Amino acid sequence: MSETPKPGLLGNQTSLYDHALRLHRLYPDAALSNDGKPYPVSDAHRRRVRESQDDRRRQGAGAAMILDAFFTRPDAAPRDLTWAFHDVDVPIHFNEHITAAALRADLEGVQETGRWLVRNSSDECSTIIGLALLASDWDGQDIDLIKHIGLLSETFGPLTAHALKRRMGGGQALLWLARRTAGWGRVYIVEALCQVGGFAARPWLLREAIDGDILNGYYVGAVAKAADVHEAITAPDPDDDLIDHTGRLLSLMANNNGMGQTWNGYHAIRRVLDAHVTHLANQYLTILRRDDWSAAARADLDPTDERSAWFLETHPRRPAVDQRAQAGQAGRADGPFRAQGRSTAPLGHHRPARHPQGRRVPHPVHR
Repeated sequence: MSETPKPGLLGNQTSLYDHALRLHRLYPDAALSNDGKPYPVSDAHRRRVRESQDDRRRQGAGAAMILDAFFTRPDAAPRDLTWAFHDVDVPIHFNEHITAAALRADLEGVQETGRWLVRNSSDECSTIIGLALLASDWDGQDIDLIKHIGLLSETFGPLTAHALKRRMGGGQALLWLARRTAGWGRVYIVEALCQVGGFAARPWLLREAIDGDILNGYYVGAVAKAADVHEAITAPDPDDDLIDHTGRLLSLMANNNGMGQTWNGYHAIRRVLDAHVTHLANQYLTILRRDDWSAAARADLDPTDERSAWFLETHPRRPAVDQRAQAGQAGRADGPFRAQGRSTAPLGHHRPARHPQGRRVPHPVHR
């Protein structure tokens, strides 16, 4: 049994809630650096006891017993629980034992205790318990309190997600948090957002949910289904952000064995792949038609360079680029190529194209 820290010996008494708010003011639109760690009293915090590894069904039972005893005392005050949970297992996820203890107690007392612990405790264990008490209820006035402690998402993300899912308006709070979490905390929040976010969350899910973290693999399938990616990407004119995000989603699914959704299990994979490739091709052609791109090609591509020659010979808009390049050279005896002692023959026609690695590349019309 570890010795319970005494409040008078801890020095810094900043609550974890105030700690989260202070960091949020420094990073108002981003995830907290290192998920807000170290916490204010981390040096005094004792590792949560894994009292029931031999029987997962018992996890949280010790904490529930402490709550039962507390709620039967007529003189009990929430601050009495601040340092009460260091010798028992305190799960960070939804727990049936702790929830049952909350439901056995008076609702008003549970709400008061949960709110006080989340807002005032500087101890990780009792703050988790306070959040678990709030997660057993669905009072909407606690949303602001819950979402801000959820900024410390690696520790409080699972219960925050559970608590917000149960509340009217919780979807908006989850969307707010999804933009400000990373790592494992983001996994919990985005999974919950996919379940309850609805139409308001769809634009974000379609363009920002997959941010490149390998842990995105745990919820990539939920994002694809909740956001109806197969409908959005098959629309006639999706925006560039949607196309880019769909590419990240498909790439993640392709290498997602053992974590979550893969191509094999995604019902709309063929439709999404075909549409995505089509839109990529259109983006590519749009760039090639731009005057500024043609100007850059005339100025920068060296027809004597093997890589440039391969590109100019094989890309699908070569004739158009050739024409623009020739137009830019018309009447200019001192064009950029001539000035450097290079041939002024039309771009891409000076010799057969070869891949930079030496392989011969057939012209598209010969395929």
